[in-house]
Amino acid sequence: MRYITFALPKGRLAKQTMALFEEIGITCEEMKDEKTRRLIFTNEELKLKFFLAKATDVPTYVEYGAADIGIVGKDTILEEGRKLYEVLDLGLGKCRMCVCGPASSAEKLKHRELIRVATKYPKIAKDYFYNKKHQTVEIIKLNGSIELAPIVGLSEVIVDIVETGTTLRENGLEVLEEICSLSARVVVNQVSMKMENERITRMLSQLREKLQSKEGNRL
Repeated sequence: MRYITFALPKGRLAKQTMALFEEIGITCEEMKDEKTRRLIFTNEELKLKFFLAKATDVPTYVEYGAADIGIVGKDTILEEGRKLYEVLDLGLGKCRMCVCGPASSAEKLKHRELIRVATKYPKIAKDYFYNKKHQTVEIIKLNGSIELAPIVGLSEVIVDIVETGTTLRENGLEVLEEICSLSARVVVNQVSMKMENERITRMLSQLREKLQSKEGNRL
C-alpha cells in the first residue's frame, strides 16, 4: 500500500487540522515534537505522510502530485488558481475577503469610477472588479501592511482579508463591499482522487461526519 501524503500550511491552521484529524484516527506523533527540525513526518502504521509548507505553496504541491491532499485557505485557492479538486470546507479560520477603505470611497465604488486598488491578492481583486462589478480599476500589488495604502494616498481602496475589522477601524477604514467568505478547505490532487479513491473518500466521509456532528452539537 502506498503512502498518502498531506501538505499542511505552517502555523496555527496545521495544529487545528491535526487536532481535527486525530478525532477520526488520523494521527502523527512525530508532529507533536515542537523542537523537531524534520521536514516530513510519517505514520508507518496508517501509511500516511505529512509535511508543512508555506500556505501559498500548498496548492502547487497538490496540483503536481507531491501531496495527495492539502489543507489551504479559500483565499489561496482563488489566488493560485491551480488544477485540483476542492472537496470539503473544514470551517476553520473563518474570515472574509473584502473591499475596504475610508467611508469617502464608497461613492467611488458605487459610481464605478476608475480607482486604484492595493492588495496582496491581485487575481481575486481583478476577478471581482472586472468580472463581477464590471468596473475598471488599477490594481497595485503589495506584500506588507495593506491598510497603509489608502492612508498615504497610494490607493482609494484595498482588497484584503478581514477577521474582526479592528485594524481597519483603528486606521479610519471600514468594509465597503464583501467579496466572499473564506475558511480552510481540503483539496485533492486530481490523479490521486482516481488512484486512491477508496481511501481518500473514506477519510473525507469520516471528516464530513465529524464536522456535521460538531455543527449539530453547536446548534
